[in-house]
Amino acid sequence: MSLHPVLLEKLNSALEPSAPAAFTRRDVRLPAVAGKVHAVIGMRRAGKTTYLRQLEADRRASLPAHRALYLSLDDDRLSGLDLGQLDLLLEEYYRRFPELRQRETTHLYLDEIQLVAGWERFLRRVLDTERIEIVVSGSSARMLSREVHTSLRGRGIATVIRPFSFREFLRHRGEEPARPPARWTPAERSRVEKRFRAWLVEGGFPEVQGLSAPLRVEVLQGYVDTVLFRDVVERHAVTQVAALRWLVRQCLRNPAASFSGHRFYQDLRAQGHAVAKDAVHALLGHLLDSFLVSAVALATESERQRNSNPRKLYPLDPGLIQAFDTSGRSNLGHALETVVYNELERRGADVSYVKTSSGLEVDFLARYPAGPQELIQVCADLQSADTLTRELRALAAAAVEHPRARQRLLVLHRSPAATAPRRVEIQPAHEWLLSGS
Repeated sequence: MSLHPVLLEKLNSALEPSAPAAFTRRDVRLPAVAGKVHAVIGMRRAGKTTYLRQLEADRRASLPAHRALYLSLDDDRLSGLDLGQLDLLLEEYYRRFPELRQRETTHLYLDEIQLVAGWERFLRRVLDTERIEIVVSGSSARMLSREVHTSLRGRGIATVIRPFSFREFLRHRGEEPARPPARWTPAERSRVEKRFRAWLVEGGFPEVQGLSAPLRVEVLQGYVDTVLFRDVVERHAVTQVAALRWLVRQCLRNPAASFSGHRFYQDLRAQGHAVAKDAVHALLGHLLDSFLVSAVALATESERQRNSNPRKLYPLDPGLIQAFDTSGRSNLGHALETVVYNELERRGADVSYVKTSSGLEVDFLARYPAGPQELIQVCADLQSADTLTRELRALAAAAVEHPRARQRLLVLHRSPAATAPRRVEIQPAHEWLLSGS
């Protein structure tokens, strides 16, 4: 058996010198864990392929180009590719560079690897027998975080790529601040605030940057349709498509709202959808797996209470809110809460929401990997003194039950009239997002 001509063509192309690719640098870092296959996962169109090209470019900046190779297997001419072809590809590479084999490390970036059946076996063997660092990426329909660990038998580690963060959004426009907020000029501050409002509406999917509002909405709706039919309906053989669409609209039109599976089941029945209660929970689970939405549970040590209380659902990106809410209402508050949640996820926090014994609610309790905890309340408008009092009262009540947690109130814009007790930090959300901590 000989190497597939298309794979040979791709190998030749990958080995040719090339000008540095033009892309917006992402802030994601692969965990520094040796001896693992790094799997780059995330929702479709979030930028996984571009991130692999970034990693390749970074390696080529310090190594000979032939020691860092990017290969995409997403090619109709490779449909049904036999697993043995990956081995032939590797052998052809080492025939050209025999001096590297088992002496120097090669870095291999394989995009859409899941299109080759049995790819996990190939990667496990290569890890054991060759000096190769491997990063793979694939469709969220085929590569979930838990499946990466299972299929690679503990040899894989997943890294999630999300749409642009606010800093990446500014970087994409060539407007990333070079100085901390305290040193911004009034003009710089005004520009950042303007872009922040735009990002809350447009979101961070790379492909929609700069598009007109109607075209952006059409593209984002197309992304969601692809997720529904490729990552949910096809993968899980879902037959209740109408109920699935209803669920998606509820999630994206009502971000940060409490979701009760039982209540939603009753709503579906009232609309004439014949769907079992267990199916509702399964559909939501599929949407969570596809990265389209995330769920935040109640902060409690009781598993029973956590499961019996509603969860709060957040879209992956604020742009999806405007793409699916045609009511014309302002969603700045919900978008603000959404981006704060997604940033906490980027920072690796374990996130829940708090409901105090007196019935007050705080948006987030964030437990960071290093140990600190933080109570975070999000408010778009602090113009009313009553609003400020209400938000501070909820934080104070939650702090009694979580005394180790710092208290933070994130707002849309800084209000000179807004004062708080010393233990509470009031901060514009865009400054917090750009602080990275």
